[in-house]
Amino acid sequence: MHPWVGLSDQVRLGVVTRWVTPELVDEVLGRCRVRDKKPGALPARFMVYYALALALFQQDSYDDVAEQLVGSIQELNASVPNKSSFTRARTRLGPLVLEALFHELAGPLGLVGLEGSFYRGMRLAAVDGFVLDAPDTKANRAAFGGPTKNGLPAGFPQVRVVTLTECGTHAQIDAAVGGFNGGERDLAVAMAASAAGMLVIMDRGFPGTELWKAYTADGAHLLLRARSCVARRPVQHLPDGTYLARMNLGGQKGAHPGGVLVRVIEYRVDGGEVIRLLTDLFDTDVFPAADLTALYHARWEAESAFRQIKTFQRGPAEVLRSGDPDLVRQEVWAHLVVHHCLTRVIMSLADDSGIDPDRLSFVKVLKHTRRSVVRQCADTPKKIKKFLAVLAAKVHRKLDNGARRLREADRHLKRPDSKYSSKLSYRINTRDRQPTRRVAPKVITLQPAIVH
Repeated sequence: MHPWVGLSDQVRLGVVTRWVTPELVDEVLGRCRVRDKKPGALPARFMVYYALALALFQQDSYDDVAEQLVGSIQELNASVPNKSSFTRARTRLGPLVLEALFHELAGPLGLVGLEGSFYRGMRLAAVDGFVLDAPDTKANRAAFGGPTKNGLPAGFPQVRVVTLTECGTHAQIDAAVGGFNGGERDLAVAMAASAAGMLVIMDRGFPGTELWKAYTADGAHLLLRARSCVARRPVQHLPDGTYLARMNLGGQKGAHPGGVLVRVIEYRVDGGEVIRLLTDLFDTDVFPAADLTALYHARWEAESAFRQIKTFQRGPAEVLRSGDPDLVRQEVWAHLVVHHCLTRVIMSLADDSGIDPDRLSFVKVLKHTRRSVVRQCADTPKKIKKFLAVLAAKVHRKLDNGARRLREADRHLKRPDSKYSSKLSYRINTRDRQPTRRVAPKVITLQPAIVH
């Protein structure tokens, strides 16, 4: 009998255990009908924590992650199972348990009154997507697809993730996972019910009648950027210079009986290109155009959340570790669960101290959460409370209580689809980039519609 049998159920995931409790894990396992047929070294409950640890320690090998997880338990540290045992146990666990665990935990965290979280009683949320590279196996390529060049595969297969993110906290309210070849809009439509009562902001890749009807039917309000050809023919001019127009079935120009009526707002930032917004908030007195143009830029909070996942939590340019599509999905849901728990740590610290959660360092919280796992120093409610008190003191030492400075950085392609490209245009000279710098507040100028 393996030395881990009967002992591995003692393992916890540090401060993350405050939310991913053994009781919740057992409940989700029962709901997904995942049960251990007989006592073993890698029972299902342990494997849930192990899958989350793989996301928390993305850059470590299977053995290293196991040692991080059980290192302080002497009876387990001396006899770590081999990689193939962990792979088989992950396969038995499957992706649905981690997906169900995410949906059990996910949801808005901002309290009423939190700056940047609400507008006129509506919670602010953003829908956007990102991709994660998966190992280049035939199974992953067939399941997810990936970039191509001249009809041939380029780079890695990619998993597409679309999230509904709370703007004020970076908490994921809902998420959908698909492949590179699938569209973000279809994944976004699947999350419409989770946005009820919210003002949802999206970029110009999302406008379409199906999405519009799905969100408004479920009680959400929309603020979407659109291309210049969308809803361009005014059917009614409004007093503030905005106008009503009809968006057709494809979201493109022209009228159509199956379209929807939208309010169009046009403006410039620092005299740049004209930006077009579509919204279902028609009352110009209650919802002034100036307010909505300023709100649109909260969409970038979703990008900040993605940076936390892709750059800090996963590691820059890291490739997921699974060669099987089901295990890739398991990894993705594990990353989303871990990020949500880290956001909960930040919100707990911010609420206790009465400060804006944006002032707390995600990287600092991530490092201390990893240490809590290695030391197994936060595996009971009492120890978790003590750990959070210590973490709060350390975070406050690094805290700048002044107002956030306005900053900007150049946008650039971080890496090409394929590092073997022969085109010089794919090679990025980072020496030409300017560093992140302080800037003056942006000047937003409304563009009144021209009445013919």
